[in-house]
Amino acid sequence: MRSKLVLAALLTFLTSPVFAQVAPAVKIGGLPLGVGVGLSDYSIDYGEGRRMLGISAWADYNLFRGLGIELEGQSIFADRPSDLCTSSSTVYCQMKQESVKVGAIYKTRTFHGIHPYAKFLAGVGELYFPDRSPTYFPGYFPYTQDRFTTYGMGGGVEYRVWKTMAVRADYEYEFYEKFMGNGALNPNGVTVGVTYYLRGVHRHY
Repeated sequence: MRSKLVLAALLTFLTSPVFAQVAPAVKIGGLPLGVGVGLSDYSIDYGEGRRMLGISAWADYNLFRGLGIELEGQSIFADRPSDLCTSSSTVYCQMKQESVKVGAIYKTRTFHGIHPYAKFLAGVGELYFPDRSPTYFPGYFPYTQDRFTTYGMGGGVEYRVWKTMAVRADYEYEFYEKFMGNGALNPNGVTVGVTYYLRGVHRHY
């Protein structure tokens, strides 16, 4: 089911813009800002081999010579593995990862229409996870949610399909610090989506 959703999203993004351009775009007026949204397929790093789906959104502001600022929001909430719930914790069974991060992104020059980039982001992540307590009692408050300092590093490629629109394939590796006091949690995965630029792609593109 997950692979079919990712494939469908990729095919939609690649085939919908039929007016692809090969020649470099001419610089036009407007903010050097790109905004995008995509479908994310992530390893949640909570148990063995578990993956979930979600959405990511981003905004890139170009400063100069390929260096810019990226703001990213992400929610991994769908296709939760059923075996995360046990018979003793069905009331407080949940799994979701959300984060808001900001940082630096560097985009290189285009190679045969492909535009590589790398990024490093930092911010706040919030986790919702199953309660593992074996028993409940009056006044018991389940530990099922926490907030952490979060880092994300990764990169990917964009491919321009129109003068103001590009398809993006992104990989990100995240660090949730001091999860349950035992070390970092490391969700990681891929996002496929589109970026729309508020002005024509600049010459560095």
